Amino acid sequence: MNKKQKKTLYRIIISAVLLIALYFIPVTGALRFILYMVPYFIIGYDVLRKAFKGIKNRQPMDESLLMCIATVGAIVLAVYQDLSGLKGDYVEAIAVMLFYQVGEWFQSVAVGKSRRNITELMDIRPDYANIETDGELEQVDPDEVEVGTVIYVKPGEKIPIDGIVASGSSTLDTAALTGESLPRNIVEGDEVISGCINLTSPLRIKTTKEFGESTVSKILDLVENASSHKSKSENFITKFARIYTPAVVYSAIALAVLPPIVRMLFMGAEPMWGSFVYRALSFLVISCPCALVVSIPLTFFAGIGGASHAGVLIKGSNYLETLSETDTVVFDKTGTLTKGNFEVDAVHHCPIKEDELIEMAALAEAASTHPISQSLRRAYSREIDRSRVSDIEEIAGQGIKAVVDGKRVAVGNTKLMAAVGAEYIECPDDIGTVIHVSVDSEYAGHIVISDIIKPHSADAVRALKSCGVKRTVMLTGDAVKIADKVASELHIDEVHAELLPSDKVDRVDALISAKGGKGKLAFVGDGINDAPVLSRADIGIAMGAMGSDAAIEAADVVLMDDDPLKIADAIRIAKKCLRIVKENIVFAIGIKLLCLLLSALGLAGMWLAVFADVGVMVLCVLNAIRALITKR
Repeated sequence: MNKKQKKTLYRIIISAVLLIALYFIPVTGALRFILYMVPYFIIGYDVLRKAFKGIKNRQPMDESLLMCIATVGAIVLAVYQDLSGLKGDYVEAIAVMLFYQVGEWFQSVAVGKSRRNITELMDIRPDYANIETDGELEQVDPDEVEVGTVIYVKPGEKIPIDGIVASGSSTLDTAALTGESLPRNIVEGDEVISGCINLTSPLRIKTTKEFGESTVSKILDLVENASSHKSKSENFITKFARIYTPAVVYSAIALAVLPPIVRMLFMGAEPMWGSFVYRALSFLVISCPCALVVSIPLTFFAGIGGASHAGVLIKGSNYLETLSETDTVVFDKTGTLTKGNFEVDAVHHCPIKEDELIEMAALAEAASTHPISQSLRRAYSREIDRSRVSDIEEIAGQGIKAVVDGKRVAVGNTKLMAAVGAEYIECPDDIGTVIHVSVDSEYAGHIVISDIIKPHSADAVRALKSCGVKRTVMLTGDAVKIADKVASELHIDEVHAELLPSDKVDRVDALISAKGGKGKLAFVGDGINDAPVLSRADIGIAMGAMGSDAAIEAADVVLMDDDPLKIADAIRIAKKCLRIVKENIVFAIGIKLLCLLLSALGLAGMWLAVFADVGVMVLCVLNAIRALITKR
């Protein structure tokens, strides 16, 4: 608890103790009134002050004014009863203010706790960066570090700025960014992002971005600005409160004045002013809309915070609401459903061992910087011994010839095989790039290199179906054969291949038009060329770890670890959040209307009014906090 919360709690305890003591002290007259006013002002002075400020600023219609009118009115009734020879009831007015403050204190603690939870979950802002100067480490502000600077990160420290590992190898804790508890191993040459915690060994990292453009800064900026994008539900509650509050004040006045006048003028009966004024005061206490005004924004705030902990950044509660209505998900292929880099997929027609074939090919390609050469070296996975390779000759449009361990090795396409006199065999499944290999002009087999599907892509499509997505679509610039294979493996409903970036926008336009306003369409992408489509879709989802800055900027939702399985998690979180919002709206308004009716009929007093106000608010706040829990 903070100081303000502790102070409020002390006031609640002191007022409650004084109220109980006064109930048993036999005092009468003016002294009784003065003694009861002591706990009333102790517990209610800030509410009275707030109501006065609202009137002064010409914005009086809030719950503070309603509480003041209700409690001061009850005190006036009690004074009137004292003057009439009856024993006025001051307890009720003080108890209403007391319970109201209990509810406000509980709300403050609950909201503060949820904010602290979110702050702890997103506690990734680095305080400093280490720069090595003359053999000593100097701590500097991350904002002062220029691109290309080598920074030193000790075990246990956060990586302050995005970069590439210049030297060292270690294990990183990425939980604050991705929501994944499994540490990530990194070695020299690997890209690392700010916000991760270095666990085991020191690292030297060459920065590739300024601090303001680094991942950690963008994450914090997205989370901090998320509340500025309000949902339809939040806007509804804001408009509702503006209309509702003056409406109930006028209704309470009518309830206090009209029935007595009707009884007196048209029925010839006693007007019963005191009874109807009391009903009107209870009506005012019941009508406070704080349960809705507090719980709805809190639910969205908790939902966005919970999603951030799960590695999903949602830029505003309006996007959370749109995400909950998503029934069509459109994917880009490369970098979204696939890894976006070439890897060895298969080895065919190999008379020697597969490992030996890959070793020969990797050694022959040792000097090349081509992506295919790099994929062969990754498949080999051992250190390249350049002393085993000589007479390297690269033939444009065909491949590479080299002498490996004294043998003449050729690695390339069918043209190269024909040139060296090797009788090659066509690949029966040529979905990918086929690399033929010969050794001493004898055909040794071929290696299929293709873009590998991400481990969770198939699970992601199944998870989307299970959480209410009716249609999945894949758009790609790749060849039809490759696109069809990926779509078939992942069980995607519809696929469109050989598309330019502008074609993707047209396809998304057509899909949105075909929906006719029913449901929402989400597009998932990662590249610069995906930015226009991300902006055009009802909701854009970008891969945040390896995705381009343009895609992340254009998107409404960012997946921090590039795991497509997180899309279904985001939709589930959004659906849960909106479900809680609807529960709170129905529950709060339903209870309020019932209690207002009972109050108007004289069947509900101040005590029920306190439950209808404070009790409902506490229950709604407790329900709202459930949005923080985002376990899969």
